[in-house]
Parts: sequence; structure tokens; C-alpha cells
Amino acid sequence: YPTWKRTLTHQAREAQMKRFCKAQAIQRRLEEIEVMFWELEQQGIKLEKLLWAEDADQKMQWMNQLLYLVQKKNSLMSEESDLMITVQELKLEEQQWQLDQKLQWAMAVTHPAPLQPPALAESLKTPEDCAAEQEILVQLLEVVNKHNVLIHIQEEKRLSKL
Repeated sequence: YPTWKRTLTHQAREAQMKRFCKAQAIQRRLEEIEVMFWELEQQGIKLEKLLWAEDADQKMQWMNQLLYLVQKKNSLMSEESDLMITVQELKLEEQQWQLDQKLQWAMAVTHPAPLQPPALAESLKTPEDCAAEQEILVQLLEVVNKHNVLIHIQEEKRLSKL
């Protein structure tokens, strides 16, 4: 490989590893959130039992604690939603990277001689080669559109928090 191809390959591998590490960190956090949901649920059950059993003076205290648990659960649900969006973004980034690789390969297809001018190389492609390029471009466009939808969802969430 020429140096620039090795550099691009190395950068692509690094980006892929970063996505993988980020996905692992997100998975760990999602598991932590699941445990926290369970703990909050257990605390909520205990508080509800206390609400029905205790006297009127204590009920206000238990009710406040129960509301705090609900707020905490809502906060965790929001974080979980954000993490799921991030997971989708990582999947789309991986898809886009794979499609970029396919497109580079498809665009580099030349049949007889590797050192001809680009116009000649284009004319040497079969209709199947051109159709394959078009299909990859359509898939890339779909990935970009899905990514735009995720960005729009994130922006709506951000604005609703304000």
C-alpha cells in the first residue's frame, strides 16, 4: 500500500475502535441504569406500603420521598433515552464507514489497466459496476437521512428541557 492508504486504513481502524469503546461504555451505563431502576422500584414499593400504614404526620414525609424517587426515575429514563440515541448514532457511523469503504472499492474498479485516466476508467465499468455504485450511494443517503432524524430528535429533546 502507498503511505496514504496505510494512513487512511489506520485512521479508520482507530475510529472504529473509538466507536467500539464508546459502545461498551454505553452498554455498561445502560446496565447500571437498569439496576438503579430496580432499586428505585423496590424503594417505591416500600414507601407505598408505609404511606398506607403510617399516621398522617409521616405521610407527608413519605409522599415527598416518593416524589423524589419518581423524579430520579424520570431523570434516569431521560439519560437512558439519550444513550439509546447515541447507540443508534454509533451504528449509523459504522454503517456509513462500511458503505464508504464499499464505495471507494466500487469507484476504483477498473478492468484492464490500472493507470488510465479517470474518464477512461469510468467508461470501462460495466453497467453492473455503475448500478452497484448507485446502490451504495442510495444506501449512504439513507444513513445520512437517519442520522439527521436522530439529530432532530436530540434537538427537540434539548429544546423541551429548556
